[in-house]
Amino acid sequence: MTIRFSRNLTRRRFLSTAAAAGAGVIAMPYLSRAADRPVITHGVQSGDVGVDGGVVWARTDRPAQMLVEVATTDTFRDARALPPIAALPESDFTAKMLLENLPGGQDIFYRVRFRDLSHIDIEGEAVVGRFRTAPADRRDVSFVWGGDVAGQGWGINPDDGGMFTFSAMRKHRPDFFLHSGDTIYADGPIQSEVKLADGKIWKNVTIPEKAKVAETLDEYRAAHKYNLTDENLRAFNAEVPIFVQWDDHEVTNNWSLSKELPAAYKVRDISLLAARAGPSTRCTQCGKASWSPAGSIARSPTAHISTCSCSTSAAIAARTARTCRSNTAPTPISSARTRWPGSSARCSTRAPPGR
Repeated sequence: MTIRFSRNLTRRRFLSTAAAAGAGVIAMPYLSRAADRPVITHGVQSGDVGVDGGVVWARTDRPAQMLVEVATTDTFRDARALPPIAALPESDFTAKMLLENLPGGQDIFYRVRFRDLSHIDIEGEAVVGRFRTAPADRRDVSFVWGGDVAGQGWGINPDDGGMFTFSAMRKHRPDFFLHSGDTIYADGPIQSEVKLADGKIWKNVTIPEKAKVAETLDEYRAAHKYNLTDENLRAFNAEVPIFVQWDDHEVTNNWSLSKELPAAYKVRDISLLAARAGPSTRCTQCGKASWSPAGSIARSPTAHISTCSCSTSAAIAARTARTCRSNTAPTPISSARTRWPGSSARCSTRAPPGR
């Protein structure tokens, strides 16, 4: 716009005309408020940890870029910033990043934050996680294993301490957690109250999607989000890398292509349910088709590798099966010590307090 001057142009008129002319070209500075910043909604977690790397995962509340720094000290003095990756609606605002070229047998600290896509100068608060890479030499390692989370209608009860077993396992400072499946109960609705045999009432935290069996992609995602509302689980995930094996309740009880679904299901196609629970993908190492949590919110950043024989998690599970010769019966959740990799050391098992 051209401003024409005249003898009758007053100072006030000049300023108002100039402001109107510049309105389309001069942007007001954007003031960031806390509500404008991307938030990490369900904590951070890691998986697929090997001798020289691992994968970290987080979810935000809007389209954003995930920014990750990695270091070998909790002060982050030697931090290395990695290129950002997008967290978009199609992945439910989740993102996974591979951390490479890490030293073996080392505590690794990572710091995750998200940057708004619309205003790249706006960043949310960072959340710090850690994991320990596998040692390159032969030495003792410790691990915990378990399964069956929030099943049979027993959900998160804050009055009972929530999922405090994860707190008990975290105190052992294990090198990794081997999750033996049923990471969720997609077929198990969670009601707000359950009447116990002695007449007492068990109270569950609930969300609308868990009032029925999971059938839609959003409902399968919500089942994983539900577990991640527990502060014990989030704190555990931030410190212990996870290797996941799938079981039936990730989809529905005892599912197979020939299963006749109960009346609770409106979706009658078991293949469609399985695809929504975790679409098929291919192993990045050997190309073999395997299940992936890419469609669902990830219970572990790399759950898909557990079905592939070339994978790190499968190798760990095989070594554990060969080396752990405990004289005690397996417990639902226990801790053990063995040697890395594949020695014949005898393991000791014990069940920590809690579920």
